[in-house]
This record gives sequence, structure tokens and C-alpha cells, in this order.
Amino acid sequence: MNPRSFALPLLVSLSLAWLAACGSSKSASKGAAGSDLSAKGFSKDDQARCAWRDRDDREVSEATAAGALQPNIRRVYQIFGEGSDRRKSLVCLEVDTNLDGVKDVLTTYTDKGDKQREEADTNYDGKVDSWSVYANGRLVEQQLDSNGDGKPERWKYYSNGKLSRVQRDTNIDGKPDVWEIYLLGRLERVGVDVDHDGHVDRWDRDEMSRLATETKESSPSSADAGAAPASDAAAPPPAASN
Repeated sequence: MNPRSFALPLLVSLSLAWLAACGSSKSASKGAAGSDLSAKGFSKDDQARCAWRDRDDREVSEATAAGALQPNIRRVYQIFGEGSDRRKSLVCLEVDTNLDGVKDVLTTYTDKGDKQREEADTNYDGKVDSWSVYANGRLVEQQLDSNGDGKPERWKYYSNGKLSRVQRDTNIDGKPDVWEIYLLGRLERVGVDVDHDGHVDRWDRDEMSRLATETKESSPSSADAGAAPASDAAAPPPAASN
């Protein structure tokens, strides 16, 4: 198995677990379907995406994860106050998750220390293909580029931590033409823009799933199934023959 296929989720989880909650002084713009969120990408010469060089109000630290031969985690802190009031908070994180010497995940944080924005190169080609936006530390939107053109073709939206809606651009014109609606994290219906005019022409519902759920909810319990029908129990005994 190619180690790159599981390096990203494993090492990101390990590295982020080491972090203390910190903050950022910048706000990320929340993207919408069709917006241009193309990023600078990740440089093979390890040029930092987090701004800290030549800044007296920033501090940087490098760390090496287990199995890495060189530092693969860069944390940039914002410095506040002076003297006894001096404190620092994390504003930016860069991680090389597959240990090839190139950072492939960039994360920024809010003033309250919540995760704010994350960009990732999930296929390690040097280009950002995943953009995630957070609110109060929880994922609210994720945009994905599957064809490598630097623009998303899939938009995923979350509500209270659960997937609520997915939009897809199937003809690569920058606009969604398929809408998936989820209820409690489960697919409920799919809308399709057949003529690509920006409006849903057809809604396809998951009737089989809905029918199975309704049947299960309306079916009698095992105790009820074993009981004699009320009509039989109330029927009078047969008359005695002469």
C-alpha cells in the first residue's frame, strides 16, 4: 500500500493533537459556490505560507514528528504585550503530513484560538485542492478540486457538525448543477439542473430508504405480533349441538 494514502489523516491528527488552543488576528473570507478560492500552493523549497519573517510581533517554532527525518511542523505565534504581560497565541500552522519535505496543510486560527481556515494538498502535487472554513471551531464549509484546475467542483456544507448540503459542478462551468440535501447527515433528495440554467429541474428522492424507514416505524412489535387478534378473542364460543 502506498504510505501516502494514509499519511495525511494520520499525521495531521497526531500533529494537531499537540497544539494548544491559540488565536489569529485575521479573518478568513467564507467562500461561496463559484467563488475563486485558488491558493498559492505549497513550495518545494519550503517557503513559508505563514507570515513571520522580519516581524518582531511573530515567533516561529519547528517540530519533528515521529518518523520524520527533518522538522515537518511549523507553528507561528502572534506576540501580545510586553514584560510580564507578554503572551503568545498560535495564528498559523504548516504541516508536512507525508514527510516528503513539502508542507501540504496550512491552518489558521481565530483570536479565540478556534480553527478558522484550512487549505490542503491532498494528492501531494503542490497545489491546494481542499479548502475548509470553520465557525466557532466547527467545520461549516469544504470545497474540493478533483481535476487539478485550482477551482472547486464540489461544495460541502455542514450544520451543527453534520453534513446538510452538497453542491456539484458536473460540467465544470464554475456553477453547481447538482444539489444533494441531507437530513441528520443522511441523503434525503437530489436536485438536478438539467439545462444548466442555475435552477433545479428535477428532484430525485430516496424513496426506497424513506419507504423502508416508514415501514419499520409502522410495523407492529414482536409482542403485538404474538397476541391474538382482538376480533378472534372477542368472538363468542360456538353453540352446543343437540
